[in-house]
Amino acid sequence: MILYSRRTVCLPLILSLLIAACDEEATPPQQGVPAVTVVTLEPEPVELTRQLPGRTNAWLMAEVRPQVTGIVKERLFTEGSLVEAGQPLYQLDDASYRADYNSARASLARAEATVEVARLNAARAAELVKTNAVSRQEHENSVAALRQAEADIGVAKAAVASSRVELDYARITSPIAGRIGKSSVTQGALVTADQAQPLATVQQLDPIYVDLTQSSSELLQLRKAVAGGNVRGTERAPVTILLEDGTRYEHKGELSFTDVSVDRSTGSFSLRVIVPNPDHLLLPGMYVRAVLSNAVLEDGILVPQQGIARDAKGNASAMVVAADGTVEQRSVEVSRTIGDKWLISSGLLAGDRVIVEGLQKVQPGMPVEANEAAAAADAGRNGVTDPPTTAAGTKRR
Repeated sequence: MILYSRRTVCLPLILSLLIAACDEEATPPQQGVPAVTVVTLEPEPVELTRQLPGRTNAWLMAEVRPQVTGIVKERLFTEGSLVEAGQPLYQLDDASYRADYNSARASLARAEATVEVARLNAARAAELVKTNAVSRQEHENSVAALRQAEADIGVAKAAVASSRVELDYARITSPIAGRIGKSSVTQGALVTADQAQPLATVQQLDPIYVDLTQSSSELLQLRKAVAGGNVRGTERAPVTILLEDGTRYEHKGELSFTDVSVDRSTGSFSLRVIVPNPDHLLLPGMYVRAVLSNAVLEDGILVPQQGIARDAKGNASAMVVAADGTVEQRSVEVSRTIGDKWLISSGLLAGDRVIVEGLQKVQPGMPVEANEAAAAADAGRNGVTDPPTTAAGTKRR
């Protein structure tokens, strides 16, 4: 009976100790403060660029047309080749024009001979009138005949010049230097002085124009920002050209012209950029995009893209480490991307510490250990790394 009483007394004590041990094992260890990487925002000048679509156009373009009527006797160029200004392109049959030229020269020679005779008669009459050998009227008639003969020389010279021009027009030359396209006529074709179709087109491609269009609302917004004083306009900034495949063209362009009127149908205005094209890589009619520097924002706030999140409605927000070390969620507005960062319009200020790494393990109001991104990168380069974290946010040692 005594042994039974001792067992009865010890059994509850043993059970209580076992229950306490089990409770101690079931209690999870206290979680540590999660570490996050932050970026402290600092204002900096930000170049505001705009990417605009455009088409290339030749620097100079001349349509080759005949100025006289005739049969094409010979084509004197290779299609698609480079031609110089004044280089012969077509030779028309000039037999009739050469005959007219020779006839005009003969008329000029006859007029010159007539002038010589009239001059001798006038000189002879001037001597005879002194002795009254001829009447004064005869003398005056001889002088008038001389002047008429001299006027005929002027008419003959004009006829020679006119016929020479027509003869020269029978040999059609290039008005500018550039690359010539295909010929619309062949040997033996009849061309006329007033025809609408050009014989060929010559285009100068170095440099080349890039014609762009920009919304007038964007221009108005930019001018308001410049007037506000925080944005500084840029003048004569180089323009970067992007080709159809997205590659960057090696030569920079320069903005040379901005239209003074807005297209009523599209609400946009035109800009023209001059781009060097020594290798003739850009051809007229190509679609390109131009990156223009419109202005410089003096105190821009940039945030890495991984630090900005969006909800289902598209609203942007950022997690910020407050002064007391807790996480605070901020609603922000972004205007555009600058490289791999967002340009912030509102919601964040200089000095704010935005979380860029470790967002998956923090919630608003939670205390965190903030490490600067630059310091974390330096530690990684020096071989110092943080221990891995578990799903609960505690670091395994």
